[in-house]
Amino acid sequence: MTDLDSIRAIALRHAGAPHPAMPRLQVYCIDNPSDAVGLIYQPVVCLVLQGRKRTFIGDGVLEYGPSECMVVAAELTAMGQVCEASTDEPYLALNLFLDPTMISTILLDMNALAEPAIGSGFAVAKAGPALLDAWRRLAGLLDRPDEIPVLGAHLEHELMFRLLMGPHGALLRQIAGADSRLSHVRRAMAFVRQHYADHLTIDAMAAVAGMSVSVFHRRFRTVTGVSPLQYQKHIRLHEARRRLVTEHAEAATVGYAVGYQSASHFSREYKRLFGAPPRRDADYLHSSVEAAP
Repeated sequence: MTDLDSIRAIALRHAGAPHPAMPRLQVYCIDNPSDAVGLIYQPVVCLVLQGRKRTFIGDGVLEYGPSECMVVAAELTAMGQVCEASTDEPYLALNLFLDPTMISTILLDMNALAEPAIGSGFAVAKAGPALLDAWRRLAGLLDRPDEIPVLGAHLEHELMFRLLMGPHGALLRQIAGADSRLSHVRRAMAFVRQHYADHLTIDAMAAVAGMSVSVFHRRFRTVTGVSPLQYQKHIRLHEARRRLVTEHAEAATVGYAVGYQSASHFSREYKRLFGAPPRRDADYLHSSVEAAP
């Protein structure tokens, strides 16, 4: 049995809710292909164990399958689509949400490395044997939860080290630095998420990032795949969807609350991102939840 086979077997046993002692490690199991849906990534590393997924970020399209790792280094808006899955062979993946403090600690123990030039905030690469072995041993703690308090942090530390030493190393190093170029862009991203309903200017965002407007716009788009104003629009629409589903509010009321001045404009942009008008989309999500076992 290969390491990938072993990890797959562990993941199938623990698909569903994360273990409370390892809340940042999650198993995803989906048994049908899906349409592309809007989502917001948190900084994460995802190892695909079975099936295939397609992610659209800005103008970029990433498709990845078994033994491939996707790393996301910032809070990106995207469209995600499971493109290969079945009841017999579901799409199966492990997600580990990243801890910048742990990455910084590891880097202190490594040889000094120059800060990499800012690049996109996401990448896909094949996991080599050493990395798969680290994934197997970390995932194996789900079968032995009594060992998590002693070994959990150590095995996650090793997994991060293997990632830093591989193709994702430069991307992960951008996460760690409190004053890195990526951290400045993420500061502006956080500002947008906090003030998504306000009328924000590029000048204000650039000031938060501590960059000139031209440099900020270029670096923001490099990291996220979209412009700053497109990012704000996506954050608005995701918040609108959350409110429609959780608050059962009228679409026009929600549109105004998240910063739109026109109900028709809100409805058009919502449908463009989520594939259906606001009320129909929210009703579909409600019915899907109610039909779930």
